[in-house]
This record gives sequence, structure tokens and C-alpha cells, in this order.
Amino acid sequence: MKKIHLKCPYCGAQAVLAPATSVRKDADCNEKVYVCARYPVCDAYVSAHQESLLPMGTLADKHLRIKRRQAHIALNRLWERGLMTKKEAYHWLQFQLGIPESEAHIGRFAEYRCNQVIDLCSRFINAGRRSA
Repeated sequence: MKKIHLKCPYCGAQAVLAPATSVRKDADCNEKVYVCARYPVCDAYVSAHQESLLPMGTLADKHLRIKRRQAHIALNRLWERGLMTKKEAYHWLQFQLGIPESEAHIGRFAEYRCNQVIDLCSRFINAGRRSA
């Protein structure tokens, strides 16, 4: 397995692989995160894929983690309401943002991009309500 070298974008410290329970009380005991070595002074972390242990995005502080969660919720509404499939929703998002598939991962988005996702999804849903 390839060693992952992540630096915290907030303080520059190295990120280390740790059990998710070290940062989240509700975490599954098998979950892992990359967490800033200065945690809890610097509260940046990102989840790791269970099989590969690759990071699911970039390290984020509490504020950005909340924004990313809100963006995921907004995008999920598109397929949860039957407006499109999950795959179609991600293709639609790529087109709306003008980004390639390789960049269409909310776990890599900054706050500005998360706000764009939330706004685009809200406008799409609201436009559908007006035409119904």
C-alpha cells in the first residue's frame, strides 16, 4: 500500500491516519480519517475510504465540513425526489459547474464551490415546483 502524505491546508502540519472515533463519537469502529497532527488545536480532518485508505477529499475544518455536508444533502435531493438518478445528478453538476468528472467531488470543494452546489440544486428543485 502506498503511503499517503497529506499536509493540513490550515496550519501546514502533517496529517496522520487515525480511527474516526478519535474525532467523531458516532463513528464506526472500522472507519478511518486523516487528521491534522495538531488536532484538536487544528480540527481539520477528512474520511478515508475503508478498502484503499485513500482520502475521500481534502482536509477540512468544522465550518467546511458543514458546508460539504449541506452540499451533499442538496445534491442528494435531486435523486431522492426522483428528479434524476445519482449518476445523472453528478453529470448535471459537472456541466453546471463546467468541471471535468475528476474534479466533481464535493469532498474536494472549497466553501465557494459548496455554496454553488447548494444554490444550483435549490434553483433546479424550485424551477420544477413552478412548472408543476
